[in-house]
Amino acid sequence: MTAREEERALVGQVEGHLLLAATREEGRRAAARLADRIGWLTDTQRADLEAHFEAEYLSLARTSWQRTSERGEQLRREYETRYQALRQRLVAFFLLTCALLTATTLLTLSA
Repeated sequence: MTAREEERALVGQVEGHLLLAATREEGRRAAARLADRIGWLTDTQRADLEAHFEAEYLSLARTSWQRTSERGEQLRREYETRYQALRQRLVAFFLLTCALLTATTLLTLSA
């Protein structure tokens, strides 16, 4: 692995950690807002509700991230396929154009 690849991997890990930490914090805040609406909860019930809500929030976020990643990979494959087809057509067009120009030049010079 080159130094550049190692840097990218490290940056990816840091970004992942920060994203996970931010999502956990969002889950905690959302759980606290929900628990605040339910005023009759005991402290133990409130803590339990917040813990379960936060875990479910994080699970849903992970599922969403996974689906987004899978869709990104699918789109990348589709675009690569289209790019390759376009590239092949352009090369064929270029070669055909060169052949026509060469034939025209040869016919002009032979006349």
